[in-house]
Amino acid sequence: MARLVLLGSDPVALPAFEAALGLPSIEVVGVWSQPDRPSGRGQEVRPNAVSIWALARGLPLFRPERFDVAEDACLASLKPDLGLVMAYGQILREPTLAVPRLGFVNLHGSLLPALRGASPVEAALALGWSETGVSLQRVVRALDAGDVLASAPVSITPGQGRASLRAAIGLAAGELTTRALPEVLAGRLAGIPQDPAKVTYCRRLRREDAGFDFHRPARLLADRIRALEGWPGSTCLLGETRLKLGAAVAQPHEEGLPGQILSADTRGVRVATAEGVLLLTQLQRPGGRMLPASDFLSGFPLAAGAILASEAMPELVGSQPLR
Repeated sequence: MARLVLLGSDPVALPAFEAALGLPSIEVVGVWSQPDRPSGRGQEVRPNAVSIWALARGLPLFRPERFDVAEDACLASLKPDLGLVMAYGQILREPTLAVPRLGFVNLHGSLLPALRGASPVEAALALGWSETGVSLQRVVRALDAGDVLASAPVSITPGQGRASLRAAIGLAAGELTTRALPEVLAGRLAGIPQDPAKVTYCRRLRREDAGFDFHRPARLLADRIRALEGWPGSTCLLGETRLKLGAAVAQPHEEGLPGQILSADTRGVRVATAEGVLLLTQLQRPGGRMLPASDFLSGFPLAAGAILASEAMPELVGSQPLR
């Protein structure tokens, strides 16, 4: 029976880890995850989703701040044949990669070589793609650069947001694990090198990514709102009041200055952009809840002609690694 270790911290990894645990030819001998962190409004220190999962199943759980020599020795004591990584949150050192007999493989939330990096799900949405996927790759020291062993496409449905797509990516990763992991352990999968000419990168999201620029096309802005759903979200300023934008639809062009409110009624708040009109259908004011536009406007009227200020919108994707 093959001895497997799992490394992950984010809920997106749970379907894959559950699939690996259920394979009859595999014994999960250890789980590595990030240390408990403060979270939520009260900043209470609590374990992450993978830690909770491992503890509930009685699996050996390790939560170091980083992999060092001592952690490598702990890993080696388990005599693993293979390590499976998904959304772990640390880049592994060469000595760590050399510990399992067959090395490490990683589940990445895109069809590599597209969207290497920390936010492939959000980047695919921000780019307005209709399809993305999951790749199983060899782990090497360079960022998501290892040979691709297997992959599975995932469709992006119209209007789909970040949480929904992350759930779909997780399910696809679970199915890919069931299908491909036994083949990896049996040595029956030959890796395919990634085409350097097709490599793109995405970066870790930051708070300042919430800024919104109405000098961009409406379609791009609607996609951006879907991509940054939750945190950091998408925000804009009306005077000194910062509004959060929860959902929007791009519409055909109508004359107006970028950021100018064209109308605000039960159908939504129509805002002019550089190309097309952005119909805002969910909004939130400071201290309030995210509401449908009709409910929002009943307590926070917006006047036609008012200007929503534009702010910088840092790029999420590039041809070189982004910081």
